Order: sequence, then structure tokens, then C-alpha cells
Amino acid sequence: MIRRLALGLLGLLAVWLAVPAVANAGRLLEYERIAATGLPDQRLTIWLPPGYDRGQRRYPVLYMHDGHNLFDPAKSNFNKVWAADKAMLAAMRTGRVEPHIIVGIWAPGADRFRQYLPRSIHTPATGSVRAAMDAMTGGPVVSDAYLDWIAGPLKQWVDASFRTRPGRNDTAIVGSSMGGLMSCYAFLERPAVFGRAGCISSHWPAADPRAVGEANPDLIALWDQWFAARLGQPDGRRLWLDRGTATLDAFYAPYQTAIDARIAASGWQRGKDWESRVYPGAEHEENAWAARLPEVLGWLLRKPD
Repeated sequence: MIRRLALGLLGLLAVWLAVPAVANAGRLLEYERIAATGLPDQRLTIWLPPGYDRGQRRYPVLYMHDGHNLFDPAKSNFNKVWAADKAMLAAMRTGRVEPHIIVGIWAPGADRFRQYLPRSIHTPATGSVRAAMDAMTGGPVVSDAYLDWIAGPLKQWVDASFRTRPGRNDTAIVGSSMGGLMSCYAFLERPAVFGRAGCISSHWPAADPRAVGEANPDLIALWDQWFAARLGQPDGRRLWLDRGTATLDAFYAPYQTAIDARIAASGWQRGKDWESRVYPGAEHEENAWAARLPEVLGWLLRKPD
């Protein structure tokens, strides 16, 4: 059944599609054509965990980018998905992760790069680094508007429409590639909102890596300065970083090494406050991310010790 409804605090019209639930697998809701200030129309796929409809329990929330690639291969770009619902169920079976609502935010097609590129990295970039970023954007960078929307109207609507636990440590954000950069951006720029972030195969070159080079010192300095200025103290927050070693991920080691060093120098305890993993042979694609997502969620979303 498809029907139109106003999205409460979003004050917008969307199309809602309820996907029939499968026993013990949760259920999916689809919201289409959501207007967001300064952005292309957005779209959501929301997963409600098993048992959501049978009680009054309140749930932490996981926001994920590239929502079209999370659940259904028929809706994905490459006929392969993260299987985020199955990863959450696997993490839950360990007994260390509570059920979470997953809010999958679809990428807006050709506008994905400019929506996910952190403005606070793009703005200070100069020379060949800035030129390489600008060659990829195809328009103005709008990641600040995207973050404002997620942390503001979208989160307000989710918290008003579903039984959530809205606090910082019950709100996580996860993405890969440019979505990994966007997740770090949200974590660093909105520390009072997002207490957990998973930055998977983050595209640290922030452009075509052949254009910026394998270890561009100016770009490494930008990332180092960004983390140094915005990371702050853990204060109960938790950050996951990782990369593979094949295809695009093969370009990430120099950048990830510098960022890891900065996080460690900032007083964060590896294994407790943050983690950085390398997956030898893992490529830059959805099957690789699906393979390690249960591990990511198991560490990132685990209950307090």
C-alpha cells in the first residue's frame, strides 16, 4: 500500500511504502521525494528491528549513507548490498549489541560527491588538491546543508515518529567511501548529536587519487589539522575507521596512517575509544563492506563495559 503523508517536523510530503515483515527479520519502510533545504530531494529506507511492533521498547538509532545499497539488491547500484539488517541481527546475537533502528539515507545520484565531501575540508584546500576536488563536485559543496538536515529536521522527525532513544550515545552514523568521510564529518562537527561513527573505506584522497597523488603532503596536512582541531576528548564517544588494500582502498594507507597517529596523539585509547583496522585483500565495494559490517557494528555499537 502506498499513501502520502506529511512528515511531521519535516513539514514535507513523502511517499510511504510498507514492506511486509519477515518473521524475526524486522521490516522496511520506504519514504520517497523528501524535500530538504539546500539539497536535492532525499529518500529514506528505514529498518525496524524484530519486535518493534509488539511492545513499547525504545531503540537507539543508526543513520547510514547510501541507503539504496543497504538492504535490497534490486534497488542497489551494483546488484549487491551491505545487508545492513542481517549485520545488525548478527551483532544482536552476540548479546553485546542492542537492537537499533536503521535509517538508510539514499545518495542523490550525481550529486553524491558534493553532498558527502566535508565542506570544512573543501574550503581550506588550495592548489592542486582544491582543483582535484572541484573537478569532481559538479556543483557547489552542500555537505553542510546535508549535515544540518540529518542532525536537525531528519533526526527530529525520526525521534518524533518512532520509539527512539535520542541521546548522543544512542545515535550512530556509518558510511563508506565518500560516505565514510561524511560520517567522520558528522562525528567531528556534531559531537553532541552523534556519539558513534563508523568511517569505512573512507575516501581520504577526497577526489580522483591519481590527481592528488598517493601521499599528497598538503592533503595529509589538511586531514591532520581537521582532526586535531575538532576531535576533542572521547567523553564516552566511539569511532571506527578501516580500509582494505585493493582497488581504491590501495590509495588510503598514507592518509589513514597520519589520521591514526593524530587520534592516538589526542589521548584516545585504541580499542576502547577508537579502532582502526586493515583488511588485507579487501576491495572497495559492497560485498567487502558487508563481510565486515557485523564486526564493525559489534564493536561500534556494543553496550558500555
